[in-house]
Amino acid sequence: MTKWVYSFGAGRNEGRAEMRDLLGGKGANLAEMASIGLPVPPGFTITTEVCTYYYAHERQYPADLRDQVAEALRRVEEAVGARFGDTHRPLLVSVRSGARVSMPGMMDTVLNLGLNDATVDGLAAASGDARFAWDSYRRFIQMYGGVVLGVDHHRFEEIIEHVKLDRGVIEDTELTAQDWHRVVDGYKEMVREAIGRPFPQDPEEQLWGAIGAVFGSWMNQRAITYRRLHDIPSEWGTAVNVQAMVFGNMGEDCATGVCFTRDPSTGENVFYGEYLVNAQGEDVVAGIRTPQPMSKARAKPGERPMEEVMPQAYAELCRVREVLERHYRDMQDIEFTVQRNRLYVLQTRNGKRTAAASLKIAVDMAREGLIDEAEAVRRVNPGALDQLLHPTLDPKAPRKLLSKGLPASPGAACGAVVFSADEAELRAAKGESVILVRIETSPEDIHGMHAAKGILTTRGGMTSHAAVVARGMGRPCVAGAGGITVDYASQQLMAGGQVVRAGETITLDGGTGEVFVGSVAMIEPNMSGDFATLMEWADKVRRLRVRANAETPLDAETARKFGAEGIGLCRTEHMFFDPERIGAVRQMIMAETERGRRDALSRLLPFQRQDFAELFRIMAGLPVTIRLLDPPLHEFLPHSAAEIAEVAESLGADVAAMQRRAAELAEANPMLGHRGCRLGITYPEIYEMQARAIFEAAVEVARETRKAPVPEIMIPLVATRRELEITRAMVDRVAQEVFAETGYHVEYYVGTMIELPRAALTADRIAEAGDFFSFGTNDLTQTTFGLSRDDAGKFLPHYVEKGILPKDPFVSIDVEGVGALVRIAAEKGRAVKPELKLGICGEHGGDPASIQFCEEIGLDYVSCSPYRVPVARLAAAQAALQGGGVDRTA
Repeated sequence: MTKWVYSFGAGRNEGRAEMRDLLGGKGANLAEMASIGLPVPPGFTITTEVCTYYYAHERQYPADLRDQVAEALRRVEEAVGARFGDTHRPLLVSVRSGARVSMPGMMDTVLNLGLNDATVDGLAAASGDARFAWDSYRRFIQMYGGVVLGVDHHRFEEIIEHVKLDRGVIEDTELTAQDWHRVVDGYKEMVREAIGRPFPQDPEEQLWGAIGAVFGSWMNQRAITYRRLHDIPSEWGTAVNVQAMVFGNMGEDCATGVCFTRDPSTGENVFYGEYLVNAQGEDVVAGIRTPQPMSKARAKPGERPMEEVMPQAYAELCRVREVLERHYRDMQDIEFTVQRNRLYVLQTRNGKRTAAASLKIAVDMAREGLIDEAEAVRRVNPGALDQLLHPTLDPKAPRKLLSKGLPASPGAACGAVVFSADEAELRAAKGESVILVRIETSPEDIHGMHAAKGILTTRGGMTSHAAVVARGMGRPCVAGAGGITVDYASQQLMAGGQVVRAGETITLDGGTGEVFVGSVAMIEPNMSGDFATLMEWADKVRRLRVRANAETPLDAETARKFGAEGIGLCRTEHMFFDPERIGAVRQMIMAETERGRRDALSRLLPFQRQDFAELFRIMAGLPVTIRLLDPPLHEFLPHSAAEIAEVAESLGADVAAMQRRAAELAEANPMLGHRGCRLGITYPEIYEMQARAIFEAAVEVARETRKAPVPEIMIPLVATRRELEITRAMVDRVAQEVFAETGYHVEYYVGTMIELPRAALTADRIAEAGDFFSFGTNDLTQTTFGLSRDDAGKFLPHYVEKGILPKDPFVSIDVEGVGALVRIAAEKGRAVKPELKLGICGEHGGDPASIQFCEEIGLDYVSCSPYRVPVARLAAAQAALQGGGVDRTA
């Protein structure tokens, strides 16, 4: 018989930490904490396999699941001395989700389950507190009504607000038992009206309704979006955790809170968190009441730190902090409840953190001996390093303060104000920088939070939904800016007499919590300290070299600053668009004869030579891969009639002749037309000029610096061996001419970009004529899939959402198809030339998953944009540590 249910707590722990795939992260950790003697309320976990079964069998459960749940529930009853549904001493439970990786706020939770019109009196009698019992009942109806029955939560809030207005009170805690009784009556009446039937009174029905809702929430839109953003497979499913309730809302000797064993924003080794007296868990993260700090060291005047208010529970929590961090050897995110001064731990998980915190925690823990250097390298998400590689606010820049909130997620962001997640996503898709402004965020805002450059909320604390999700995404966030009033109806925010309307610019400083009107100047990041240390450790273990895609001195200098070991792709066509050169380029295109083209190209030669010399100086002694002209010539011509007339006049050319030439060059599908090596074969003088510029620059810099550059000349869009032979012969001839003229020789290589399926499939033949292959995975993906990268964005997201493709193949390499071609080309090329140099220079060169693939098949290097170089260095190190790649040293 398949075991679907695992118990934990009260001396019976059937699960372990390493069973997270089956029990989910929450269930595995609950079992683990109980097994090491921490105060965990007893409960049981329904496995992720049930979720998989549920969706595979039209939302039906395995036949023996109900019996296993009943038996596990009986054990919980025995452990706590209460019975589920009992009218005198009722057992109440929480029902929570728990996927194998943390998805904060994305799925559903139900607390206080088991309450009804009869058991609420039993709870009042057992606890001696009628107010607490009726408050718990209204919370249960509200949560169950929203999560399971689908009633809009605003309808519940309206009823509470009406009662508070009647009583003339502001806080929920000021309402009496009679007030909550009235709220419950209003809730039940409203639910009956909303769903057409009474609120369920049978605890058994309530339990299975909640279990179904949690499994159902695995496929809600916010969870789907979160999984897509974090590459979490939908087939993993979620577990369901049913646990005996403990209560933080029974009075002033009760509390609930969320804490981190280290500061999740900075990584400092300080106890960090918030709590609320006389509250349940949702109160802390919802932002309805202002949470208080944990420690006296972090308290501000007027605040009541837990260390002073509940010294005994705080001391126990500090012990738990130390035990958990040493046990899991990572920073922990802990949820806890204090019931009648007794501490209970409800959850622990590896805490979400900013990139800066991730870096500091990994380096500090290695120095503390908790982990080794290799584990520190594994711990930091390479993609998160992006947060550290971009500018922060210039402290000297003028600024106009609007208001201040909590520094919930560090970094700086500037953009146009938008008030809805949908608008944030829409405007960001058009390339706009936006700041999402909300009173408070909810899981439904996940897509807008991801699209925005930064997030501002007027409610919520440092552990609110906005703060936790923003830190995980690397978005700067200012939370709880209570001095700001947001008016969704008029689409504006106000603070201190200042008004900012939708579309106007604000700047956030997530490190200080400050909000500024307009834009504020920024400065480059500092790459020293912990960052440099981790990069040093990563470089010790990585095998893959990391180069940069760069064609300007600024790009090259940025790449070197970030540790690039050369240039893997210099796109020479970008140099042609400079205003000083475009005239000569167009004159060359317009020329009817070879002589005319050569005359125009002679004007371009000094510019190209200067370009290459600047790159060679910056990359002194390092390889520089230069791709000869690739795009079709029509891209350099003007398009509108007015532009054509203006260019014709500047060149002294006939307008009609220019229009005729533009028409001659026009192609129905230019990206598969007269481009790449086809240009070099048709107009060899173009490639000759570029080769001469490269070699003259190389000789100049070698003589000047005594550090000879290593030019790698790349012929684009080769489909046959003969194409490479013809163009290589041309390059070799020019090289010998320059060396003879200058009396100086530099080492160089000639290779090709593999970006066509035919080239990959005939790589053994092509390798005979080349020194290296560089995989241009952007075009290889286009030609393998038959997709236009410029147009596919209209439908690829739907393909990913529907599971047709696991990821956007332009973001992460399609291992099955495109990757298979890369593997074939690598194997065939090296079968002919064992030392053939292999690299990748498409956008995938900065994608960690694609870098793992490059390691597996034994490529020599990856090349990516300058700001992605540290990401690639760390990802390459992690790929090497994971192992399984081709041994190139054998």
